[in-house]
Amino acid sequence: MAMNAEDIERMILTGIENSEVRIEDLRGDGEHYAAYVSSPSFEGMPRIQQHQMVYAALKGKMGGELHALQLHTSVKN
Repeated sequence: MAMNAEDIERMILTGIENSEVRIEDLRGDGEHYAAYVSSPSFEGMPRIQQHQMVYAALKGKMGGELHALQLHTSVKN
């Protein structure tokens, strides 16, 4: 079963302190999403660590319930 955008957003907001999240359903199929995540927690981190934080917030759902997620991360001031 696929995840819905609200669940993805909620998990990221809960898992990454002071984050702002926008989820976009790329194909309208509920399986291919883009996540735009900004957080001051990303300060000084390489992009790969930022992405790892997002994956950790999703608690193992990536590759299972969440089929495809295009990540865009940035530092929130």
